[in-house]
Amino acid sequence: MDKAELESFLKVLPPVDFCCVYGSALHPNNHEKSTMVDYILGVSDPEQWHSQNLKMNKRHYASWLAHLGGARMITQIADEIGVGVHFNPFVSWNDKMFKYGIVRMHDLVQDILNWERFYLSGRLQKPVHILVDNLDLENVNSSNLRAAISAALLLLPPKFTEEDLYAKICSLSYMGDLRMLFAEDKNKVKKIVQGQFDLFQSRYKSFLEEYEAKELLRLTSYGSRQTNISQDCGLSVARHLVNTLPPMVRSQMGMKLGEKTKLSDSGMNFNLSLADLW
Repeated sequence: MDKAELESFLKVLPPVDFCCVYGSALHPNNHEKSTMVDYILGVSDPEQWHSQNLKMNKRHYASWLAHLGGARMITQIADEIGVGVHFNPFVSWNDKMFKYGIVRMHDLVQDILNWERFYLSGRLQKPVHILVDNLDLENVNSSNLRAAISAALLLLPPKFTEEDLYAKICSLSYMGDLRMLFAEDKNKVKKIVQGQFDLFQSRYKSFLEEYEAKELLRLTSYGSRQTNISQDCGLSVARHLVNTLPPMVRSQMGMKLGEKTKLSDSGMNFNLSLADLW
């Protein structure tokens, strides 16, 4: 689907402040009509937005929510039980299937900056196609992308490939996700990266060049699009990478380190790993 087709669906919904498309619809060779097109919609007031959308598109909602819950319950469930996002899946329109999630803009920004729930921030670390961006969220998300690279580097060995890096970034949001142990395709991360490699590359190229200029990475190109990467795993570099992570993550790492220091003092030795936080 081209940009005009993707934007056309927004015309049947109330106005939004932010919209991006993600998932399998972004695969360059994926033209299947059966493929679900996934949207994230950011709005200032979800309850007000749902109230308008129930009048316009009541059939998009589960019948019990539309008839018994209403906009207030929909918003409360998203806030208190979910991850701040309400999804309307399996929406049929113009011979295609859509799924869209609605989130409060404040919650979206906080997750991007602080990884509070690490749901939408993880989603926006992967390739997305932004259709509406009234508050320049793409610029805000640059700190999320830089933090994602740093987190991935802290989990990677001294030498790896560019594909390894994107796979590690992609896997961050799945760490601790039980779906990856049971229901999800075990090769999901690999398929995402291989299917969207050029999109990952364009998303992270400037950050790789920045890290190379700071002598945190050494990049060696090979083949038509791949790069071998090596990194210094010394303490000073690790400290620099940790400092680019969100404050909440740094705080959690500090608490974990404090706990392990106490255990180490009692004769038990442990190594702190970023993976411990997921």
